[in-house]
Amino acid sequence: MSFLKKLKDKFTSSSEAEEVSDKYKSGLEKTRQSFSTKLNDLIARYRKVDEDFFEELEDVLISADVGVNTVMELVEELEMEVKRQNIKESNELKEVISEKLVTIYTEGNAAASTLNMKDDDLSVILFVGVNGVGKTTTIGKLAYQFKQQGKKVLLVAGDTFRAGAIEQLDVWGERAGVEVIKQSAGSDPAAVIYDGIRAAKSRGADVLLCDTAGRLQNKVNLMNELSKVNRVIEREIPDAPHEVLLVLDATTGQNALSQAKIFSEATNVSGIVLTKLDGTAKGGIVLAIRKELNIPVKLVGLGEQITDLETFDPNAFVYGLFAEMLQEE
Repeated sequence: MSFLKKLKDKFTSSSEAEEVSDKYKSGLEKTRQSFSTKLNDLIARYRKVDEDFFEELEDVLISADVGVNTVMELVEELEMEVKRQNIKESNELKEVISEKLVTIYTEGNAAASTLNMKDDDLSVILFVGVNGVGKTTTIGKLAYQFKQQGKKVLLVAGDTFRAGAIEQLDVWGERAGVEVIKQSAGSDPAAVIYDGIRAAKSRGADVLLCDTAGRLQNKVNLMNELSKVNRVIEREIPDAPHEVLLVLDATTGQNALSQAKIFSEATNVSGIVLTKLDGTAKGGIVLAIRKELNIPVKLVGLGEQITDLETFDPNAFVYGLFAEMLQEE
């Protein structure tokens, strides 16, 4: 059975699987329309696989923000596979491309998308990222998910510098039905996080989600503040934070890679939350982040509803990219 056929069977095998696939198909519509159209056009123009075909394939992948280094490596592997399988027709490459995209993501650490949570103790998740990427929205959505799972959740308004940040988290706390630990604007973020940890311990919370500032006077100040927050958490709970999730806006493309490099220098980023994936035609940034930074994408935002936050599934991602091609079969 072909790889794409296996994906199709997997995501149409049950109502639960179909629900996941529908979210990815809907959320990746812009990327799929752009990617699939260009790939189909390329295959239609080049019946035979030759050097010109691969040069244009590079352009298609780069335009989807897969990343230059990742594209070069991927195309090199595809050229080797063409020789190994003696592939002559360009149409046969859809299978190989789809399988390679999944391999890029899963090689080395296939289980990396799973959040590191404590089974019988407090789990602390620290959120970092620049302003405007959807940090607070992501915290609210994740809080709602945990609440639906029956967990006791607390939020901490650690972004005390941005006007309206505390109020925004309050709104999401109300939507998710969870309490927000906060102080007045301008308070010391580390002190607020400390209050949050004490509150979580005393109230027997299962999960503590910590918001942080996205911009201070300069990069050095911001990174120093994040380091201070990190030290406070480690002092109170030695093995925490259990996750440091960097929130990135998929619509910013390669700029998201730059942000990831900067934040990785200041904090031990354990995973990426890629928001607004439904708003970009360049969803290939998922692969660039994984390949070039070796940081797993753990969650993706596929819409604006409180339920539109999904654990990243590379198979569902690729299925979402190739869904229209599969309908043709």
